[in-house]
Amino acid sequence: MIARPETRYARSGDVMVAYQVTGEGNPVDLVLAPGTVSHLELTWEDPEAASFIERLSSFVRLIRFDKRGTGMSDRPEGAPTLEERTDDIRAVMDAAGSERAYILGVSEGGNMACVFAATYPERTVGLLVWGTQARWIRTDDYPWGVSMDDAVAEVEYLAEHGVTDEYLFTSDEAKDLPEEEKQRLRRIWRMAASPSAVAALERMNLEIDIRGVLSSIHVPTLVMNRTTDPVADVEAARDLAAHIEGAWFVEFPGDTHSLFMRGSPVEDVVAEIQEFVTGARPEPVADRVLATVLFTDIVESTQKVAELGDHTWRDVVERHHQIVRALLARSRGVEVDTAGDGFFATFDGPARAVRCALAAIEAVRALRIQIRAGVHTGEVETIDTKVGGIAVNIGARVAGLAGASEVWVSSTVKDLTAGSGLVFEDAGEHELKGVPDRWRLYRAVPG
Repeated sequence: MIARPETRYARSGDVMVAYQVTGEGNPVDLVLAPGTVSHLELTWEDPEAASFIERLSSFVRLIRFDKRGTGMSDRPEGAPTLEERTDDIRAVMDAAGSERAYILGVSEGGNMACVFAATYPERTVGLLVWGTQARWIRTDDYPWGVSMDDAVAEVEYLAEHGVTDEYLFTSDEAKDLPEEEKQRLRRIWRMAASPSAVAALERMNLEIDIRGVLSSIHVPTLVMNRTTDPVADVEAARDLAAHIEGAWFVEFPGDTHSLFMRGSPVEDVVAEIQEFVTGARPEPVADRVLATVLFTDIVESTQKVAELGDHTWRDVVERHHQIVRALLARSRGVEVDTAGDGFFATFDGPARAVRCALAAIEAVRALRIQIRAGVHTGEVETIDTKVGGIAVNIGARVAGLAGASEVWVSSTVKDLTAGSGLVFEDAGEHELKGVPDRWRLYRAVPG
């Protein structure tokens, strides 16, 4: 873990802009232009954000700043224009001693980064844009974004009530965050900007339209977006890339606006950035760790499809996925894969995995379906977001032996959960296809 850097200040006109530098000694500079609000100091309290900063700082000299009016920067009266916010990038680069840099803009910061790259090509080595639209308000000739009426109503609500959960937690992933993480994010946003400041920034964002700027960008450009980003439409991001000469567009899975998805590695995004900036993609590194694997699937799904019909069945499966994902989030489980009507997840403790599986069985009864589950603890191999190894095969085989509404576990899980209050019944010895020896398995008894 890198040491937290000192917060310094750059003068931009009459305003002092706070910035931090990490990764000193790396040969390439990268300036990160944040989204609506940020807070340099409090960002380090967010484990996923801190991990992302550390990964970037391993191969670039990373320069981060709080825009004027937010975080630790001065908060002058009135909302800053896009031009003023963009000029803050130049001021921070000057103060940090950076002649030329890659500019990474996130959300609204992407608009700033595009304007900067078009205005100062001699200082821009390359442009990276994440989760950004050329404009944020839908018009007759721009089909993405929200209506002006809806946007104005939201701004007025922000001005009166500040940042709400509906504003912060827009994706399914964000809604299912543990309450402790939600509290941390609420605190960061409250400290980063007052209700009137957030409203003023969002009010200025209603006027952003950089479509006329895009053809003037003549630096290498990488545009990135998640498939179902709830804020920046992936097709709007694709359109933005199409209007920048030679821009490269990369789409990542997920339904969050964030650069990193909570509970999953940031390596996929970091690898793309590293290859764009350095020309070399990092070699995947395999880690072997002890983990608990959970497999679930819906029992007799084929018969259910025939009984309910394709349309109704899709609705049932979607609701099933929402229930299981919510339980995984509460149990610190990490979804690895969703194949058809089943889940593959990992946990850092076997008791949480078993309780999550038992809770899922009860929760989906309301959908008039039954699921089965298998749990095993062993050494797994992780490469980027993929999880493999013999322990994964064992977990899948154990799940395959379970009956409807049953959770079967290996003897390892039973032994490791001693004292947890969980109760198990002996299910006998079994051969697991492709796995040596015979295995003693157990059935978890609902509490």
